[in-house]
Amino acid sequence: MLRSHTCGELRLADAAKTVTLSGWVQTIRDKGKVLWIDLRDRYGITQLILEEGVSSAELFATARTLGREFVVQATGQVVERKAKNPNVPTGDIEVRPTALTVLNTANTPPFKIEDETDGGDDLRMKYRYLDLRRNPVRRNLELRHRMAQETRRYMDEQGFIEVETPVLIKSTPEGARDFVVPSRMNPGEFYALPQSPQTFKQLLMVSGFDRYFQIVKCFRDEDLRADRQPEFTQIDCEMSFVEQEDILVMFEGLVRQLFKTVKGIDLAEVPRMTYADAMRLYGSDKPDTRFGMQFVELTDMAKGKGFPVFDAADLVVGINVPGAAQYTRKQIDELTEWLKRPQIGAKGLIYARVNEDGSVKSSVDKFFSPEDLAGWATQFDAKPGDLILVLAGEADKTRKQLNELRLEMGTRLGLRNPDDYKVLWVLDFPLLEYGEEEQRWFAMHHPFTSPKPEDIPLLETNPGAVRANAYDMVINGTEVGGGSIRIFNKELQARMFSLLGFSDEEAKAQFGFLMDAFEFGAPPHGGIAFGFDRLTSLFGGADSIRDFIAFPKNNSGRDVMIDSPSTISDKQLDELKIKSVAEPK
Repeated sequence: MLRSHTCGELRLADAAKTVTLSGWVQTIRDKGKVLWIDLRDRYGITQLILEEGVSSAELFATARTLGREFVVQATGQVVERKAKNPNVPTGDIEVRPTALTVLNTANTPPFKIEDETDGGDDLRMKYRYLDLRRNPVRRNLELRHRMAQETRRYMDEQGFIEVETPVLIKSTPEGARDFVVPSRMNPGEFYALPQSPQTFKQLLMVSGFDRYFQIVKCFRDEDLRADRQPEFTQIDCEMSFVEQEDILVMFEGLVRQLFKTVKGIDLAEVPRMTYADAMRLYGSDKPDTRFGMQFVELTDMAKGKGFPVFDAADLVVGINVPGAAQYTRKQIDELTEWLKRPQIGAKGLIYARVNEDGSVKSSVDKFFSPEDLAGWATQFDAKPGDLILVLAGEADKTRKQLNELRLEMGTRLGLRNPDDYKVLWVLDFPLLEYGEEEQRWFAMHHPFTSPKPEDIPLLETNPGAVRANAYDMVINGTEVGGGSIRIFNKELQARMFSLLGFSDEEAKAQFGFLMDAFEFGAPPHGGIAFGFDRLTSLFGGADSIRDFIAFPKNNSGRDVMIDSPSTISDKQLDELKIKSVAEPK
């Protein structure tokens, strides 16, 4: 070994020991007669000290050739520091080298390898191997490692077996776009990279592996944002001979274990909410329950008073913002313009202040009497000093817009503390959603999701009313996991394919292998998949998942470090029987 200790482990109890350290030069401070070097590895920083009259001239000469990020080996004695540094664990000691060896030189890095770096996102992505030397990024990956190990430990204790499923699979038409891989040995045919191991884990249930899990890479060719990457990681799980309650209890246990072992938090019992209530009270199927401001409907009270916006609306709905009556007209106008942005698309904002004397002053006073507005305050349970914000319009759009407004107010008022964790199960999603453009039904989750048994008769008469035996886990307004009880009956699965517009031939071509497997005794089964990157970023208190992935892609799906994706040679294209995009059609 080129070191006896790491740069983060020496303490005052090690004084007088002779040690060998290896690492990267963080900083050099040369005061002429005294020279200090901060030596860094992933475990920490240890200060080296060279003093005139104590250290040799040869050592001083070697030290003065060093630059930032040189790789160095130092052997010497641990001594107590005269000026201690309480900000680092090794701050009570330093090492006085008797030998200093340059293991490798280094170019000056393009940004500082420090917690607060001067490198922007693009530059750090290009030199990601340097960015990974920084403590915050290293800590993120250590957190990811810890969560993976705790997940495996819990799953093993619960009798699950980790099984690897194929990466080169068959393309399916449902869900996001597939990444496809041409097959050289089968010209004109393509593999797809898995969006999830869904069908394989169901086949494992048919195979008798009644408790499966996998921490698995998945791939989706879709538009990107802070919490999406073209390749991402799932904690993928499936169980046999279970009902929905069994799944909820098992995986609430997993999340509880992660909070306890990784964060030191004893998680309270996870509350449950139906999809219908989530949409009614929050306008979102992943509500942030760290704060209140639940939706209150005003439609019946607000219509028929001569205010055209309300009279023409399908829905009049609002939130009560506690203690925000001091908002100025300028602040409310700014908030109105924020809502009118194309991303949200609201046409305007109505407000009502509850004054200290209990009277209500609104932006629509000319249409509503003081008694009407007092009724609003009662409906919203608004107290003196509160601010009521109201939107109106088409029901679904208005709820989505009010959800954005609620989240924005929560952010502005400091109610969305990333260290305050509120976990929620959302249940009873619609099984299907109708695509107006395509004029057909689509599976809201995937085509293997089972309907609620009591809703099965509605498949023929009212498909839109059928509830799925499906569930999502939400933490702080972010969906971190979702799953369902699966269809395990061949006849019901065939009905589902038919409802989704598959002909018998198409269903056979796409999913015949699964349907055939169901002929050989498929058990009742269900499962869940957690977005491991999202879950880790939430535990790390961050919005973006990129810093919790060792080598992420940018918002264009590119790896700027290795310059990928890239073109391939004409020879490779010829072998794959693919024409170059540069060739004329």
